[in-house]
Order: sequence, then C-alpha cells, then structure tokens
Amino acid sequence: MKEEVFFGEGMVNVKKDYPDLYEAIVGLNEAIYTGKVLDYRTQKLIALGINAASADKRATEKQMMSAMKEFSITKDEIVDVLRVVLLTSGMPPFTKAMKILYDLED
Repeated sequence: MKEEVFFGEGMVNVKKDYPDLYEAIVGLNEAIYTGKVLDYRTQKLIALGINAASADKRATEKQMMSAMKEFSITKDEIVDVLRVVLLTSGMPPFTKAMKILYDLED
C-alpha cells in the first residue's frame, strides 16, 4: 500500500483512538506490498479480484478506482481479473463487479 488508504470505514476511528494498532496495520501493509517478486501493480489487481470475489461493493469500487488512478489500469484489464472471479466465485460476484465497473465509467 503506497498511500495510507484503507477501505474499511472503521480505520478512521482506529487511527484516532488506537494509534498503536493503526501503525501495526500500516506496517503489515508495507510488509505485504513490497513488490519483491510481484510488482505493486500486479498485487493491486490481485486485491481487486479478492474484493470482487467477496462481493464487497465498497471495497471493489475503491480498488477499481485506485487501480485506474494509480496505475492507469484499463477496463479490459479489470475485466480479465473479473473473468477469473467468474470462474472461481460464480456469476453473482462477477455481475456485481461488472456493474460497479460500468457505473464508474459513467
């Protein structure tokens, strides 16, 4: 995670009320998003797929927006990720994520 952007709504309160816990979470993100083998762009696409597979609307939307903004990830690249979601998680998460993608284009 290059910027301290967390998609969970509760993180604002964690940062304010539990700064030690917040810093531990930031450290975990830094340890995960290293780009040592898979670059950060690829890791972002994986994160997007995981959120889409879980049918988490808000997190999927945020991941898509972040991917497009930070890396100029295209609609077609996102659809490739969502094809894997369709295969592994089924039609409902896939169609939900496709709707999110098309809503972002509007």
